[in-house]
Amino acid sequence: MMHGLHKFLLFHVLTCLRQNGLGSEIINGKKAKKSLLYMASVQVNRSHKCGGFLISEDFVVTAAHCDSPHPMSVVLGTNNLRKVVDDTMRYNVMKYKHPDYVDILSGNDIMLLKLSRKAHLGKKPIKPIKLPSHHMNLKGIKKCSVAGWGFTRTGGQIVDELREVNVSIIKLKVCKDKWLPGVKFPHNIICAGGYGTDKGFCQGDSGGPLVCNGIAVGVVSFNNGGNCDYPDVPNIYTDISKFIPWINVFLKKNNS
Repeated sequence: MMHGLHKFLLFHVLTCLRQNGLGSEIINGKKAKKSLLYMASVQVNRSHKCGGFLISEDFVVTAAHCDSPHPMSVVLGTNNLRKVVDDTMRYNVMKYKHPDYVDILSGNDIMLLKLSRKAHLGKKPIKPIKLPSHHMNLKGIKKCSVAGWGFTRTGGQIVDELREVNVSIIKLKVCKDKWLPGVKFPHNIICAGGYGTDKGFCQGDSGGPLVCNGIAVGVVSFNNGGNCDYPDVPNIYTDISKFIPWINVFLKKNNS
């Protein structure tokens, strides 16, 4: 009886993750006091869908699960999505999903968006964020941050003004132990926030960066079936350091 119940619960969790596990808005954070010059709003039909972040004058990183068959664009240079000047802030994009991405539980939840024109770097409020070196070690880093325009509560709605919150890195062993036994995690992940705190991300924050010491180390991937009522199981991010060679192929091609 208990074995059957466990299988049912596991199936329910996996189903929720695949259907509703998209990253979310910022929970118990604050409005960003300053412009986060690298932040991007990834939009579908000119409505916010996911976060993203600028890594060069013409590439933005987001989550692969943010892909859409409908027209996509990126907005740069504003904290407030009510204040978008299409001619200067909106960019059409070409999409490059990681070739091994299948779904969020398979890992490789990362996508590059090539901007239709170069962003004007050095002129506020647009500036790329640094990426980690290959195999970056997060040991010893205690506080990081995540930002987005996502829900501020479970079942909420997208917000107009960018919000951010500090989160703590959680060891992978602890992270996996706190999720329902039997959930198979991707290899290339970072866990931060959600568990043991009332802070984390929620729907609409997918694709945004986990920033530690001024470096984008993770990409918002998924939480527990869309549940943002923390404390809960840890939030899951794609570990960017594992994808640096793949990213560099595109950056080098673009500069050649």
